[in-house]
Amino acid sequence: MKTITKIIATSAAVVALFFSTNVNAQSSQKLGIGLNVGVPTTEGYSFAIGGDLRYQFDIDKQLSIPVTAGYTNFKVKDFDASFGVIPVKAGVKYFFNDSGAGAYGLAELGAGFGTNKGSGTSFVYSPAIGYSWSNGLDLAAKYEGYSNNGSIGYAGIRLAYGFSL
Repeated sequence: MKTITKIIATSAAVVALFFSTNVNAQSSQKLGIGLNVGVPTTEGYSFAIGGDLRYQFDIDKQLSIPVTAGYTNFKVKDFDASFGVIPVKAGVKYFFNDSGAGAYGLAELGAGFGTNKGSGTSFVYSPAIGYSWSNGLDLAAKYEGYSNNGSIGYAGIRLAYGFSL
């Protein structure tokens, strides 16, 4: 029951963030869907795979605020077992040129809700560098780390497609 309460509380906070943000007429909003694959940096795991949805609103052409939620699965080496987590993150995305596309840096922080019994909630951090094309495609190299009485993480890529809202 604790996990459900935390998910509801986090969802309510994200919705409040959307409604309390004063988005001016020059801002744009995007919704993206992404595939994440990577190699765990923690011994005992063979690969990580997941998907996410990202809502992003632009403060200006170079600065955006993304809110991301998804699912990541870590496959345990040599066993038919895995560890799942639902990351919910918010961050800052900065484009290095003023077109609103091209190369960017991204930093996100949030909470990761373990899906396995007794796994609890983790602190999530995820820095990335990437390239976003004007047609909606997005490719990023990222690290995603989870910390909760120990740590687990992966280095990987995110391939995504974004839609303007």
